Amino acid sequence: MDDDPRNIFALKLTLKARGYTIESCTAAQEALDILKSDPQFSVVLMDMMMPGMDGYEAVKIIKKTAETAHIPVVAVTAQAMPEDRQKCIEAGADDYVSKPIDVDLLITAIEKLS
Repeated sequence: MDDDPRNIFALKLTLKARGYTIESCTAAQEALDILKSDPQFSVVLMDMMMPGMDGYEAVKIIKKTAETAHIPVVAVTAQAMPEDRQKCIEAGADDYVSKPIDVDLLITAIEKLS
């Protein structure tokens, strides 16, 4: 999930080219609704800086909800300081990738978790 459609478009193309099936959205509540209706996702890529409900709150909800707690979450954020990574992990993310996204690091994170 990302609030910038251009980022979603580029990431979808990259991941689809590598054989992944993608579902995307631009709001945290939309992501929660999608996960609630189909909790069979292999991994969630969560932009942490979202308007309205941010990614930190959304990750906490994902991890506290019985139906979705098993889904690994990779935090994706432009904030790249060491304390930002820790904040993402403390919120419940299973891994962290900073923007601009290094696709190889992202694929490694996805493969490690799924």
